[in-house]
Amino acid sequence: MPRFNESHYRSQLSVAMVAYMAAMLLVWPLSRTAASVPLKVLLAVVPVLPMLFVIGLMARRIGASDEFEQRVHLVALGAATALLGALSLVGGFLAAAGVLELDGSILIWVFPVTMIGYGIARWWLLVRHYGESASCEGSSPGRQLLLLAVLALMVLGVAWWRGRLDDFQAGLLVGLVPGVLVVLAALLWRRLRRRPGEG
Repeated sequence: MPRFNESHYRSQLSVAMVAYMAAMLLVWPLSRTAASVPLKVLLAVVPVLPMLFVIGLMARRIGASDEFEQRVHLVALGAATALLGALSLVGGFLAAAGVLELDGSILIWVFPVTMIGYGIARWWLLVRHYGESASCEGSSPGRQLLLLAVLALMVLGVAWWRGRLDDFQAGLLVGLVPGVLVVLAALLWRRLRRRPGEG
C-alpha cells in the first residue's frame, strides 16, 4: 500500500471544512424555514456530508500509517471517546436531576468535542509522551492554516454579502477572525524565530 500523502490529506481536509462552513452558513439556516418535512430533513443534514468525508479521510490516514502512528491515532481516539463519554454522563445526570435543561441541539457538539479531544490527546502523546513533533515532515501547518482561514473568510464574506448571517453567525465571524489572526501571527513569529538558528 502506498504511503499516505500528508499534503494531499491536508488540502482535502481544508476543502471539506470550507464545504462544511458553507453548508452551515448558507444551507442549514434554510432548514428552519422550509415548508415541507422532507425538505427540512434534506437541508438539515447537508452539513453532515462533508463531515462524513472527513471521517473517511481520517480512516484512510490511519489505515495507511505505520504501526507506531496507528497506535498514536487509536490511543488518541480512545482518549477522545472516553472524554466525550464522561462529559455525556455528567451532562445526562445533571439534566436528569433538573440542574441543566438540555435539548437535542446539544448533539451537534458530539463530533467537534471528539475531534478536539483527539487532537489534544494526539499532540500530548507525540510531544509529551514520545518526544516527537506533532507536525509531519515536509508539511507546512502554517500555510495550510492560512489557506483554510482565507477560504473560510471567503465563505463568510459571501454569506455576509448575501445577507444570510443572523446575529449568532455574525458574532461567530467577529469572534473567529481575531482568533485565526492570532494563531497565524504566532505561527509566523515561531517560524521567523526558528530560521536564524537553522541556517
